[in-house]
Amino acid sequence: MIPSEEEFDKALCIRHGPEVHGKVKNATVGIAGLGGLGSNIAAMLTRAGVSHLVIADFDRVDISNINRQNYYLRQIGSVKVEATEELLKAINPYMTIDGHDVRLTPSNIPEIFKGCDIVCEAFDVASEKAMLINTILEKCPGTKIVSGSGLAGYGRSNEIKTKKLLEDLYMCGDDTDMKGVKGGLMSPRVNVCAGHVANMVISLLMKEEP
Repeated sequence: MIPSEEEFDKALCIRHGPEVHGKVKNATVGIAGLGGLGSNIAAMLTRAGVSHLVIADFDRVDISNINRQNYYLRQIGSVKVEATEELLKAINPYMTIDGHDVRLTPSNIPEIFKGCDIVCEAFDVASEKAMLINTILEKCPGTKIVSGSGLAGYGRSNEIKTKKLLEDLYMCGDDTDMKGVKGGLMSPRVNVCAGHVANMVISLLMKEEP
């Protein structure tokens, strides 16, 4: 039996405390990219009680995604935005999801992510990462950005760190690239990094920086 919205809200409030729950619940968080990082960040933030997410990706779920992304075999071929919304609504059917099945560009990013307290950058390509970060910093002043990078392979989990790079920019990762890394992209380290991003988001919402 699915609990009512009031029951669901009360359970989170008891678990986190009224102050934390209130700040998390009332936040609006954007997620740019719904791959290994973004899809898992979205699930973590939803479980933490964020009730309004703005999500964007232009891709579809592929069989190659299943080893690390938050999707299921039955969703192969589905639009990632729609597949993500389906899974998030299974966690919290009362949340609001503003989904955008588009390629993000400097011209549409400000409109899509306007009103977001924080935007999570979760792209795969370095040039696209830089484009999103620069666009948010330039055209969405005051919006915090938490970016993920350098998370391939296995082992070395403690090498993934969270750093403050600029006043409104935080980076989570191990400062390495795929060159010479064994194992490719695998779920454990991808989720470690996704956890860093989600944890940084919560910390920023609480006005704290770990």
